Amino acid sequence: MIQTAENVAKENGITREMQDECALVRNSQYQQALANDRAFQKRYMFPLELVQGKNSTLLEKDEGVFPTTKEGLAKLKPVLPEGSVTFGAQTYPADGNAGVILTTKERAAQLSKDAKLTIQVLAFGQSRVKKGFMPMAPVPAAKQALDGAGIALKDVKVIKTHNPFAVNDVYFAKQHGLKLEQFNNYGSPLVFGHPQGPTGVRVVVEMIEELAMLGGGYGLFTGCAAGDSAMALVLKVG
Repeated sequence: MIQTAENVAKENGITREMQDECALVRNSQYQQALANDRAFQKRYMFPLELVQGKNSTLLEKDEGVFPTTKEGLAKLKPVLPEGSVTFGAQTYPADGNAGVILTTKERAAQLSKDAKLTIQVLAFGQSRVKKGFMPMAPVPAAKQALDGAGIALKDVKVIKTHNPFAVNDVYFAKQHGLKLEQFNNYGSPLVFGHPQGPTGVRVVVEMIEELAMLGGGYGLFTGCAAGDSAMALVLKVG
């Protein structure tokens, strides 16, 4: 998949320096999720005890998140010869899981921390641009979902992306005239790892929690899927 990132970077003038900047921004945003004894993460993340014979291990938080600095990123060499993507500007395979409950509106109200909260799934999008250009696909997928919901990007309060490469977010920002700081608050898979399917669920749950904290509004999630395709989701928290 790294070749797809290199293809998009080369075609769209996304430099090594742009990717490093994105990695720094995302790591800074992730630190917000750790503030006040991980107050944000504890809204949805729960500890798990693993028992092996007489020994047990308590898993409470993300593991494998590497300290990131501008100087450290600058020292890294591109992974591919004559490329621009380094290990600091891409995610890493991680163990992890996430789950959601599909139930009735009444049962959801009983289980919710806030029974007055409503979450509506408004639209879904799926797209593919061209072979070998995976990081571009989330953009048309997002447009499809936004069009289906009948809203524009300016109406969205929280944007979250699944970004295996910094190239994904730099391209998304360039296409929409956004600053990197305007989306992926509290971090993203670029920082905490990529355990395949659970990544999307976690990011959507984070989006819901952030919208709840902000008093509701529209949220957009978009990210690459298998191969060169991408998916997107628009929901509303009221």
